[in-house]
Amino acid sequence: MNLAAQVKEAAAKAIENLYKLPAFADDISVNLTKPEFEGDYTIVLFGLVKKLKVAPESLGTAIGDYIIANNASLFKSYNIIKGFLNLVVADEYFTDFLFEVEKKGLTPSNTTGKKVIVEYSSPNTNKPLHLGHLRNNFLGWSLAEILKASGNEVTKTCVVNDRGIHICKSMIAWELFADNATPESAAIKGDHFVGDYYVRFNDEYKKEINDLVAAGETAEAAEKKAPIMQRTQKMLLDWEAGEPEVRDLWKRMNGWVYKGFDETYQRIGSNFNKVYYESETYLLGKEFVEKGLAQGVFFRKEDGSVWIDLTAEGLDEKLVLRKDGTSVYITQDLGLAQEKYDDFQYDQSIYVIADEQNYHMKVLKLILQKLGKPYADGIFHLSYGMVELPSGRMKSREGTVVDADDIINEMTTEAEKKTKEHSKIEDFSETELAQLYEMIGIGALKYFLLRVDPKKKMIFNPEESIEFYGFTGPFIQYTHARIKSILRKAATENIAPSLSQQALLPLEKNVIVMLEQYDMMIAQAASEYNPSVIAVYVYNLAKAFNTFYTEHSVMNAETVEKKKLRLALCTATATVIASVMQLLGIKVPERM
Repeated sequence: MNLAAQVKEAAAKAIENLYKLPAFADDISVNLTKPEFEGDYTIVLFGLVKKLKVAPESLGTAIGDYIIANNASLFKSYNIIKGFLNLVVADEYFTDFLFEVEKKGLTPSNTTGKKVIVEYSSPNTNKPLHLGHLRNNFLGWSLAEILKASGNEVTKTCVVNDRGIHICKSMIAWELFADNATPESAAIKGDHFVGDYYVRFNDEYKKEINDLVAAGETAEAAEKKAPIMQRTQKMLLDWEAGEPEVRDLWKRMNGWVYKGFDETYQRIGSNFNKVYYESETYLLGKEFVEKGLAQGVFFRKEDGSVWIDLTAEGLDEKLVLRKDGTSVYITQDLGLAQEKYDDFQYDQSIYVIADEQNYHMKVLKLILQKLGKPYADGIFHLSYGMVELPSGRMKSREGTVVDADDIINEMTTEAEKKTKEHSKIEDFSETELAQLYEMIGIGALKYFLLRVDPKKKMIFNPEESIEFYGFTGPFIQYTHARIKSILRKAATENIAPSLSQQALLPLEKNVIVMLEQYDMMIAQAASEYNPSVIAVYVYNLAKAFNTFYTEHSVMNAETVEKKKLRLALCTATATVIASVMQLLGIKVPERM
């Protein structure tokens, strides 16, 4: 049990015994004590004052006296500042904590025990992954790992949008302009190759529209009459009819894209336990419509289309089946939600989708609830803000999107430049250097995208993200490498970390207090579905360690016992940094 939980338990017992009232630990608010006050953990008294009708000073004194009297080995003193009871934790607790980490390692103690599905990535097969996909993948993968660490059974899933008019646009452009070229013959990665033809389609489409407008057509009529668009719409109908030549080309071009996706996923460390394809799921959900009509959840309009009225919920009427009997996206998602439940019997299904789809996800959950589906309440939309560049928003059809591979290459190149500026790399082999640059470059990219609360829009600045000092991934990686260097030096001198009970200096204690929060931070990140919680935590830990190390020598400590304690502190800090960074999907180097 982490220290914050122990403080809550101690406060709950104090209230039960002093005031003869049941108290639940989870209802008691506990924070870290503010730096300007003496103490380590603070019990917020205001809510208890209301409930118990006791003055804050009297309540704080009573609870503080009880906790000290009954937990003498854990707490050594307290003070009260207005409505806050600040508890000072005994140094022995923290040295014992270091000993446990050294002896047993570190694993989160949370045991939520739910079956959870995390769906992320959701690419289209008409273009390569881009910067927005990177934030999506990093969020989804990291959240899945955090939930796993919290004791859940987690399944990572991906839905590939592999059919529809957008895919046909790339196919038509390839037929018109490729002259049977392939990714191999063009020496271009498969997803980039297909994406180039998607851009080519839109260039040609604009040209044809302009020509028709110049010939006297209205812009609206020109958009419909453009020969390339008419040909594309026919191809979509042929695909849905199963026309063999169209299906063969579709499989061939999608195969090129999947190969490209797999290379990118492998490079960024993203993976899935199950992949669903829209071409296999787009007909799902129609049975929902019939059942929903019978239940009175849906209604049919005169033209034959089927709708749901959500005006009572503050939304509007939503189409669920077109008049020609074809499904819309919400219908497909209804069917897919059922299929995922049939496959995994989940307690919770988390959709990592940009905030542009907030309305869609509200509608999906509402419809499933109205249909009485047992899994409806477990649907959660992790809505995240879009990623923009300093130059503004990206547009894929205009070819202004920053492709994931391009930004990764840029980051790796910049990592090489920064490493040569800041590190001694003469004893690294070429292979080791290539691995190090990739580790730093991708680590910087992931950390920059994950350190921001998912709900916020963000601007990605490559130059800022790769700095070796400041709120960045390379700073944390450099701290880990620095600690490992200290431990290697200690090993050559046959000095093993070990502990004896001794007074802690303020900067030593500050680091150990932060180390002890590891368990609590993992639990908070899991409960809030927010990897930025641990991203900020691990940065603050690295910063605290560097502050300590600037002031206090490890290898030239005042005494042998102090040296051993600081080596144990180094070991525990490196362990926590590596563990948290792994949950963020970031590797940390042994040397740098």
